[in-house]
Amino acid sequence: MADKKELTHPQYKKDREVVTGLLNGEATDFNLIELARLRIRYDGFPGARDIQQDLDQALANWSLTEDELMAKTREIHQTEMLYKAQRTKKEDWS
Repeated sequence: MADKKELTHPQYKKDREVVTGLLNGEATDFNLIELARLRIRYDGFPGARDIQQDLDQALANWSLTEDELMAKTREIHQTEMLYKAQRTKKEDWS
């Protein structure tokens, strides 16, 4: 079987900065949303292994499972538009 080629995500540079902030930050509502957003973005992506490992580490740092993270972020999104209000006028789920 041929080796799979590692790809560079088009948002890598911007995401790398966010992930570094998550590793050094606390589990605020905004950071939880960012972590969930990036875990969805990089789920199954054939590359950016460092980001994927650091996202796992941030989850572990905050003593959360994937399911707990997603449940918490669903609750946050039901009560407020935190992500949209704090970042930009548009959402970035690409």
